[in-house]
Amino acid sequence: METMEKLPAKTGWIWVKEGFALFRKQPTEMSTLFLGYMSLMLLLNLIPLLNQILPLILIPVFAMSFMQACLYIEQGKRVFPNLLLIGFRSSEIKNLLILGLLYLIAGVVAIGASALVDGGIFWMVLTGQASLDAKEIQDSNIPLGMLSSAVVYALAAMTFWYAAPLIMWKKMHVSKAVFYSFFTVWREIKAFTVYGLAWACIGVMLPAIIGVLIALLIDNAAITMMVLLPLSVALTMVMYCSFYPTYTHIFGLPEDS
Repeated sequence: METMEKLPAKTGWIWVKEGFALFRKQPTEMSTLFLGYMSLMLLLNLIPLLNQILPLILIPVFAMSFMQACLYIEQGKRVFPNLLLIGFRSSEIKNLLILGLLYLIAGVVAIGASALVDGGIFWMVLTGQASLDAKEIQDSNIPLGMLSSAVVYALAAMTFWYAAPLIMWKKMHVSKAVFYSFFTVWREIKAFTVYGLAWACIGVMLPAIIGVLIALLIDNAAITMMVLLPLSVALTMVMYCSFYPTYTHIFGLPEDS
């Protein structure tokens, strides 16, 4: 790693600000890239049997599209939609797909962990096998089940956070990449805590507050959606852009692959 000393907690907020700065340089191009990604996800949903697992398996491949786009922006290069395929053209595509399989397994384990607490109720609700009303939810252990899933998911997120760029840019094997990823995030947990809290406020609370204000002032669902939809797209792209500085502040600038 490039950084030997632990990063201060405020670095988490710096990552968010740098994400905004990257997005401001090419907002149209990054939004087009995101919409292209969403279109591909919709197409994948049309594939029978595989529509539930392919989007998860391909997460690392498409994640590198946005990471590479941020590298291009930093280098002053123009971002084009064909960057969505850069992961598929990489010599590390096999390892990225293996990482995607681990994503899928981790997701199943995270949801399945709740079954140990609530008897499988949360699992059945998520898979559409059951629907619960407010009374049934209150009488069940589903909140505790959701919490157990969240804990497992958080551990998985730490394991995979840096794995894809380490595989594609540092040419690490999958096992080494997930090892480095987990312990790097754990080492910089203060910065990541600030980073997570910042995005909870900006990405969740801010749109919710704006939505409530619009509803109170105008009370028009169509106008509310017209405001919140582009806002959500923009904030999602800024969040994607902020992933890049979380990497460069620790592992340094990547080589242009």
